[in-house]
Amino acid sequence: MVGSFQNFRKGLINFKLGFTFALPSLLAVYLTRRFLIPALPDFITVAGYSFTKEKSIMVFFAILMLFAAISMIRKSKYKGEQVENFKLNYFLVFIEGAVVGVLTGIVGAAGGFLIIPALVILAKQPMKIAVATSLMIIACKSLFGFLGDLNQQAIEWQFLLSFTCLAIIGIFIGIYSNKYIRGASLKTAFGWFVISMSAYIFIKEIFFS
Repeated sequence: MVGSFQNFRKGLINFKLGFTFALPSLLAVYLTRRFLIPALPDFITVAGYSFTKEKSIMVFFAILMLFAAISMIRKSKYKGEQVENFKLNYFLVFIEGAVVGVLTGIVGAAGGFLIIPALVILAKQPMKIAVATSLMIIACKSLFGFLGDLNQQAIEWQFLLSFTCLAIIGIFIGIYSNKYIRGASLKTAFGWFVISMSAYIFIKEIFFS
């Protein structure tokens, strides 16, 4: 929410696109967290190996991050800059929002690593507008996902508040730095950052937990 407000002041948020993406995503996240996650078995077996539900979700999370990152760093004609005369297909954006909502509801993440590639690659948004619009979507979606968990999971309030304070500091640093970085460079850097996080999560979950 803090990041959304700061980007709103800079005129970087595409509200029509954001709400078209966010509305189906909100419903999908809430239903996924409220009904699908509790219904998943405690142990999932794949190719003879048994994983806990939590570990399976984190491995799935890492795989999603990897594919999203590859879509951002692979060479393409679109470099994350403004595209003239591009007409958005809002029905496709609506479907994308619902799919991303289910996926991020499963992994329990706000979904910026999926929302930004969807807005950049599929909706042809400039990278900086995609980032700003995704923050608005994440703020709305995270709130609904959190409400879906409120009576289902124990909340570590002290950790939540301390982590949020650090994230807000990071938001201000990121928004200040954003004006010095080209959209194409930001697009590639984002992809490599997500790949590094994906590798860390995958190695940690498979070999060290």
